[in-house]
Amino acid sequence: MTDDRLPSAANYPVPEPEAGEDPRFTRRLIFDVARLIEDAGFPPISAGRDLVRLMEALYAFCYSDAPR
Repeated sequence: MTDDRLPSAANYPVPEPEAGEDPRFTRRLIFDVARLIEDAGFPPISAGRDLVRLMEALYAFCYSDAPR
């Protein structure tokens, strides 16, 4: 059985910007996602290493199609 509400093609990953940094991928984006995770009941993401890991995970989701 298929769910017609879900798209059949993925929109991610998107191509990495050719000019270097993507202006959409900001610290603000990382902090907003961290806040949403905390609001969902997970422990706060406040340590530097946790923020780096979150940034790496979001970057991989947005730009990488490498299997995990």
